[in-house]
Amino acid sequence: MRPARRTFPLAVLLVLVLAGCQKPHPEVRRTFLALGTLVEVSLYDVPPARAARLLDAVEADFRRRHHDWHAWEESPVTRLNRAFAAGRCLPVPKVVAPLLGPATRLAVASDHLFNPAIGRLIALWGFHAERYPDHPPPAARIRALVAARPRMTDLYRDAAGRLCSRNPAVALDFGGFAKGWAIGEVARLLRRGGAHDAVIDAGGDLQVLGRHGDRPWRIGIRDPQRRGAVLGAVEVADGECVFTSGSYERFFVWHGRRYHHLIDPRTGYPATGALSVTVIATDPALADAAATALFVAGAGHWPAIARRLGVTQVLLVAPDGTLEASPAMARRLRRLAPERTLHVLAETPAASRGSERSSR
Repeated sequence: MRPARRTFPLAVLLVLVLAGCQKPHPEVRRTFLALGTLVEVSLYDVPPARAARLLDAVEADFRRRHHDWHAWEESPVTRLNRAFAAGRCLPVPKVVAPLLGPATRLAVASDHLFNPAIGRLIALWGFHAERYPDHPPPAARIRALVAARPRMTDLYRDAAGRLCSRNPAVALDFGGFAKGWAIGEVARLLRRGGAHDAVIDAGGDLQVLGRHGDRPWRIGIRDPQRRGAVLGAVEVADGECVFTSGSYERFFVWHGRRYHHLIDPRTGYPATGALSVTVIATDPALADAAATALFVAGAGHWPAIARRLGVTQVLLVAPDGTLEASPAMARRLRRLAPERTLHVLAETPAASRGSERSSR
């Protein structure tokens, strides 16, 4: 028996043909300043009117969070910090409450190498300002703040539900976490608005949605030693994030030495074990915090912290310029600087034994 032949009215056939011939809408971009960096949001194949509405909402969302989470201009965060220093408790601001639990869990998982409670230490170094200083702070003041050991676990709620700190040295600074959280919220906003193919890029830290036309999004990884150069590239799938912490963005030079903003909470000084760390994950807040923690952990020591955080895709540039990568990152990285030595580090079953190392 021959199958029945399907027929379509001429009008339906015409609609199908025209739909097949329609060109995708052009890529639309919006660039603005927020959260202390340049934000660029790119939408692909979204009708222009809808794209404009979505980008207006995205910009407003970023700017609101910039104010709500600011670490030194007047904000709910600075009001909390003043209360902690004075030994007082405050009602938890609604705009801060969602960050506290995840930030604390990530701090604990990273062995407090990611530590949003060291705002006073960051301010002491002069990085709570638009213009950075030209010399380090006094060593005695650094030692005093390190000895105070401010941590997220010092925070607690009193019987009235107010937020308190057992430690007056705690000062919140969500700089190693806020961009990731904001990007994740904006990604959800875009999906709800019907944008299925997009990139949300905040100072080089980004999350992608969907694809770039008929191919995946391709992301370059910056070379921290050569301005404008890239170490390699990765193809990034729907929902993946690429976050990098590096010593090359916010810094000052004193007596020929670079002092950057990524402070090691254990020493009180800028971390010295890496030039940059790139993390790929599907949770932008995790990727943001992990990039900070693994940078502080440094070359050879980051795999144990990555394991605790549940991060499997990492690329670190060591102070001598060599590369260290997790196996999962090494498999997907397209290297554009083949002259650089790449070591693939895999965490051993017993973290105390160190890391297995192979060269490529």
